[in-house]
Amino acid sequence: MEQRIVTVFGGSGFIGRYVVRALAAAGDAVRVAVRHPDAAHFLRPMGDVGQVAIMQANLRDDASVARAVAGAAAVVNAVGAYVEAGAQTYAAIHVEGYGRVARAARAAGAERLVHISGIGANPASRSAYIRSKGEGEALVRREFPAATILRPSAVFGPEDALFNQLAAVARLAPVLPIFGHTPADAGTTRVQPVYVGNVAQAVANALDDPAARGAIYELGGPKAYTYRELWQLVLKVTGRRRLMVPIPFALARVQAALLELLPNPPLTRDQLTLLETDNLPAPSARGLADLGIVPTPAEAVIPRYLDRFRRRYRIGAVG
Repeated sequence: MEQRIVTVFGGSGFIGRYVVRALAAAGDAVRVAVRHPDAAHFLRPMGDVGQVAIMQANLRDDASVARAVAGAAAVVNAVGAYVEAGAQTYAAIHVEGYGRVARAARAAGAERLVHISGIGANPASRSAYIRSKGEGEALVRREFPAATILRPSAVFGPEDALFNQLAAVARLAPVLPIFGHTPADAGTTRVQPVYVGNVAQAVANALDDPAARGAIYELGGPKAYTYRELWQLVLKVTGRRRLMVPIPFALARVQAALLELLPNPPLTRDQLTLLETDNLPAPSARGLADLGIVPTPAEAVIPRYLDRFRRRYRIGAVG
């Protein structure tokens, strides 16, 4: 039986690399479409010899996207830009780029398309990031009506920008910021982190599930946390004690505006807008269970990769 060819856009990214591994394990021939092929060769050993192929493609270029999907039976789009930089704007990637992939997949005769978006995607959102995700979803559905859309909550795993960033701050800062409109509600926004391996398996399972055609899934882990609870979890795992200090959103926005002048800002005003709203799957939404997946608890995974942030008990050590 001939291997199914699956093109994965963004396969060298945080989520994408796990998608590549899951598809290779399922026996697919995986074509990884990335902007910088030289930085994606680490993916080849995830499959048998020749099973994982790397090729250049840019979501802003019609021709390269068309080449990447030519002959593919299925397409996965795992590209995302958390911060805008140069030509990599939300509009160029999350809207025009997403639409371009869906249009090319349909034109190439691909049978399936799995599009990774995010919980809360809404073209009417105050957040530019979430707004662009919503606009992108609309284009994907228009160009490829049978597309499966996966909306994960915050994704965690060894290379994540969630627990790693919190642990890095906790290692250096004597106090930890928790944001809110008032001191009473600081740090109370909730999120339901989902393990990256679960998201990748959701992609693989959705490609083989006829019921997933045209469906939307909201992916969350087994537990919702407030941001205060996330800090507490990181402190527990890394063996540190820190004071949490409420920071009003209004003040945080002034600080973020200054940080945005840096090449890689640690905090932006748009990210603060995201922190004002819970990031939870809707109770009525399809989720991991509908794809046959049992969600992995954060507590079972993060101690393994946060070990480098752990306080080392020695003479003269400080927390």
